Amino acid sequence: MRRVRYESTGGPLFLEEVPVPEPGPGELLVRCAAVGVTLPVVRKVTEAAEPIPLGGEIAGEVVAVGAGVTRFRAGDRVTGLCFGHGYADFAPLHEAMASPVPDGASAVDAVALVRSGLVALGALHAARPEPGEAALVTAAASGVGHLAVQLARARGASRVVGAVSDAAKADFVRGLGADETAVYGDDSWGDPVDYALDAVGGELLTPAIAALAPGGRLVAYSSGGGTIEAYDLLVGGKSVIGFQMARIARGKPELYEQWRQELWRLFAQGAVKPAVHGEFALEDAAGAHEVIESRRNLGKVVLRP
Repeated sequence: MRRVRYESTGGPLFLEEVPVPEPGPGELLVRCAAVGVTLPVVRKVTEAAEPIPLGGEIAGEVVAVGAGVTRFRAGDRVTGLCFGHGYADFAPLHEAMASPVPDGASAVDAVALVRSGLVALGALHAARPEPGEAALVTAAASGVGHLAVQLARARGASRVVGAVSDAAKADFVRGLGADETAVYGDDSWGDPVDYALDAVGGELLTPAIAALAPGGRLVAYSSGGGTIEAYDLLVGGKSVIGFQMARIARGKPELYEQWRQELWRLFAQGAVKPAVHGEFALEDAAGAHEVIESRRNLGKVVLRP
């Protein structure tokens, strides 16, 4: 089978031929029909000290199961987060990370919706939104952000502001249901909001805090770091909440499953529609990474083995 690998930090991605893996205990072997490309994986390729397996969201058909697997069998359609080599024709997927893909949804729908949607829904949950509140979503055109815009509306936001890196993304974000858009670097992001979901971090934390109304909440779920001045929180009684999806998946599996079911229900109702920026062949994984690195994507970037 084919899989994508690289040999040194920042090094080129290339295809190699390797044997099809055997599923280990508790694992499914999935024939990959779609693989989601994420910013954390792209960053690891350019920043990690040692090469890592290119994992991430996968969706496809189960072709074999390992010892102890009870929930799935060969022929089932599944999606989930692969921690091994996921940029491949076949990939191992732990049963605990797998969920069924319902009829009427494609593999591309699954990788565009589930993992990114879980992060967006989890960040929204952490913000404790009340119906009628105003919301701000940064990176609003990204794989996670474009779902967060829709989910905030579905959870009763009276006004949604989408912040983006480029004004050229404004029409896309408004098409998702955002009432207003703001561009990083603008002097003002409009009227204050009650909560903000931030996927960017770094220098963007300061304007995101400034956009909050008194008592507002910022949910930080970015791996981009950054520093917040305590005084900026003190003067308006504002707060910052950190959110990490892995903590929920490991520590609260019942809540994780509840969110997955909610995403598929909203998808079936048409309340949430994942957008796909582009579908790339496995041999063009570098091109998919370049789209993410340059922040040009409008929605999810997907590999199609």
